[in-house]
Amino acid sequence: MPGVRFFYIHTFPGGMGISFDRKRQPRIRANEAIRVPEIRVIGADGNQLGVMATQQALQMAREQGLDLVEVSPTSRPPVCRIMDFGKYKYEQSKKTKQSKKKQHTLQVKEVKFRPKTEEHDYQFKKRHAEEFLEKHYKVKVTLMFRGRELDHKELGYRMLDRLTKDLAHVSVVERSPEFEGRLMVMYFSPLPTKTPVKKAPKPKEEQDAKVEIKPVGEETVS
Repeated sequence: MPGVRFFYIHTFPGGMGISFDRKRQPRIRANEAIRVPEIRVIGADGNQLGVMATQQALQMAREQGLDLVEVSPTSRPPVCRIMDFGKYKYEQSKKTKQSKKKQHTLQVKEVKFRPKTEEHDYQFKKRHAEEFLEKHYKVKVTLMFRGRELDHKELGYRMLDRLTKDLAHVSVVERSPEFEGRLMVMYFSPLPTKTPVKKAPKPKEEQDAKVEIKPVGEETVS
């Protein structure tokens, strides 16, 4: 249940302890595990069968060779459905796996510069950033200032402005430059993948209107 922490009390030599289980997931109750005396029942065909005694609903499920599964435990009374519990668990597991596949978390790669990074180092690191973005990684760009370099923050802004222009063909700015202590940090995200647009078929009238023109050969007179 939301907001509830489960815990276990265990004994050991010299005293008693409590261990918390924060990862425990709510268990789906079915058949004899449903202990409440009265429930609202949904039939196997999806029709509402109304409120009835749990034992009566369980008997109905058994007569159909199915299970009684609690689908809404927080309702009053709880809502249960007559179904194939094994099939239901398989479908729920399949949905969970599919949803995890759809969740695409972008990994972050970091590229470090200095405010006075020389040209060949700049080009080398810029190419690395391009490669990361082309592989659909996010890129964190970090400029580290030392000593009195903090008195010349404009050098950092100037470099990141140049880098933004150089990476415009493969990225978008996710987060503008910000200072974190002596670090100036900026984030780039890869450009979204473009979905190819299918061309609409030409109308039949336009196709019929096309006349095939054949070359005219020489005429032979015998």
